[in-house]
Amino acid sequence: MLRKFLHHNSAKQEELCSKLCCTKIEGFGVTIGKTEIFKDVNLHIHCGELTALIGPNGAGKSTLLKAILGEIEHEGKLNYFDAKGEHTGNPVIGYVPQYLNFDLSTPTSVMDLFMSCLTNLPAWLCSSNKLRDRVLENLRRVKAEYLIDRRLGALSGGELQRVLLALALDPVPDLLLLDEPVSGVDQNGLELFYEIVSELRESNDLAIILISHDLSLVAKHADRVVLLNKTVVCNGAPEFVFNNEETRKVFGMLVSPMDKGAR
Repeated sequence: MLRKFLHHNSAKQEELCSKLCCTKIEGFGVTIGKTEIFKDVNLHIHCGELTALIGPNGAGKSTLLKAILGEIEHEGKLNYFDAKGEHTGNPVIGYVPQYLNFDLSTPTSVMDLFMSCLTNLPAWLCSSNKLRDRVLENLRRVKAEYLIDRRLGALSGGELQRVLLALALDPVPDLLLLDEPVSGVDQNGLELFYEIVSELRESNDLAIILISHDLSLVAKHADRVVLLNKTVVCNGAPEFVFNNEETRKVFGMLVSPMDKGAR
């Protein structure tokens, strides 16, 4: 039954891909040394959809994102298709890591971070006046414009992740990758981050892949859920994945998705 569903689901995605813009991940696999991290990953990530990637620790989730980014050697192909179904090459990719390593005592501000990323010159040689409006607009997208002059070390975990999200949106990507972006963030920060991501998906027609262990929030906000455990085990709507026997085997329990109508 599962194989039949996945085959039907794949065929449906092929049909959709001919009508809508999407990123096709085909035959992805990563082997490091003699260790196979994952194999035979095939996914279609559609514009305007949030695809949540779930699975146990060591399943290959973060490695898959690094492979998509081209940071590690991998098998398979990555192709982007526009709304007409025409091949347009590799997508523009935005990325938000799980955390950012830096010295908490650094005097670097949010504005400094943007200047160092948006120009080829050291931040102290740039004129902040020329970039300030652009940075404010980016921060406004994630409801964080008030943080522009805040020191990075003074930000809460949720604030820092929203700043990194704003940075990943310049330029607005075709594909946005979020690697457990709210790990360790409090409940209010979690809810706010997911709400912002959902708004961005709709307003910018973004294709988003999100790695998360917050299954109840995934059930509430995701359009599609992919259960990865060395390969794609299950792929479909949240109701299907969270009520599937394969999910029970991985997590030891069935996850009851929240009412989709409550989005």
